[in-house]
Amino acid sequence: MSAAHPRRSLLLVLVSALALVVAGCGSGKHPFDATAENNGFYVTAGAVNYQLQVSRELNQYSTEDHQYLTGLPAGTTPPKPDELWYGVFLWAKNTAATPRHTADDFTIVDTSGDKYHPVALDPSANPYAWTSTLLQPLGTQPGPDTTAYFGPTQGELVLFKLNTSVYTNRPLTLEIRAPGVSQTSSISLDL
Repeated sequence: MSAAHPRRSLLLVLVSALALVVAGCGSGKHPFDATAENNGFYVTAGAVNYQLQVSRELNQYSTEDHQYLTGLPAGTTPPKPDELWYGVFLWAKNTAATPRHTADDFTIVDTSGDKYHPVALDPSANPYAWTSTLLQPLGTQPGPDTTAYFGPTQGELVLFKLNTSVYTNRPLTLEIRAPGVSQTSSISLDL
């Protein structure tokens, strides 16, 4: 028996162990609930499941973030010294047997009760902009082969202009209201 055989056996054992560890990753269940703690969890609003891909402050002077801020309405002023741009990147999937529209009604609420509403982005100028879409059964938003789908966040952007007081009034909560549904679903946001 050659000296290489024990090394191959050891390598095979290590590769097998690594395969088991990797197979275990992601096997945890994501709750489909009306509320979620943070990134990676799903909430259901209507028959559509939403997942927060990432949420964060956007820097208008950063090369990456500048592209997320294209398509702002005419006359939109940059944030004042006590304001900031905040991006919420979402993914959605229709779990119903019939086509469903994704939500177009979002609010961020801080712990003092202050409410913030999205700044509309022109989806023809900004390929990351969230727009309510009619999803076919098992359809997703962003759709496959779109800029947002292959982008760094793999989600579409709901843009907010927040007051910097949110740093002292954390955590923030994103409220999602699905078309024709009275229940509000919510996700806790990092800041």
